[in-house]
Amino acid sequence: MRTPVPPAEPHPDPPTRHELLDGTRVPRPPQTLFHMRAIRLLEWRLLAQAPAASDVLRQFAIALDKSNHPEPDVLVTRPGVDMSAQQTHLAPQDVTLAIEIVSEDTADRDREATRMYAAHGIRHFWRVEEGSEGLPVVYVHELDPATRAYVPTGIHRNRLKLAEPFAIDIDLTAIDRRR
Repeated sequence: MRTPVPPAEPHPDPPTRHELLDGTRVPRPPQTLFHMRAIRLLEWRLLAQAPAASDVLRQFAIALDKSNHPEPDVLVTRPGVDMSAQQTHLAPQDVTLAIEIVSEDTADRDREATRMYAAHGIRHFWRVEEGSEGLPVVYVHELDPATRAYVPTGIHRNRLKLAEPFAIDIDLTAIDRRR
């Protein structure tokens, strides 16, 4: 049995990451264990299944416009996007899929991201929330080009199996598995 470790004293000036939203630097709050594990699960599984010409990035900025550079928890690039090692953001047309993991501190902002990403033409969007058993629930959306709004295409529990934006099959119950 492991003995719980008391939390460390907070650093007087902890480094924080920020997103640019509506022209304001918005700090990203500390992440829960569920949030980190959901990011890891999706990043690893998508890396294994995405087309070779695509990339999977975590918490990388999308320059939607001059005032908005959100950092989705995970994103998948369009195949063949030319990126440099010094690049700090992507254009929305370079992103095929944006994923936000909903946290208590960011729930409103994560749900609002649906409209923001749709308005800038990102074709696929997933919102991931913690279900009652601590497992991810994935809300899948696809862009309707006529309305530039997302249409929900499914709610996935236990297993996420999709044909778009590429063949995807993810065991969501594997969130706590490290291999």
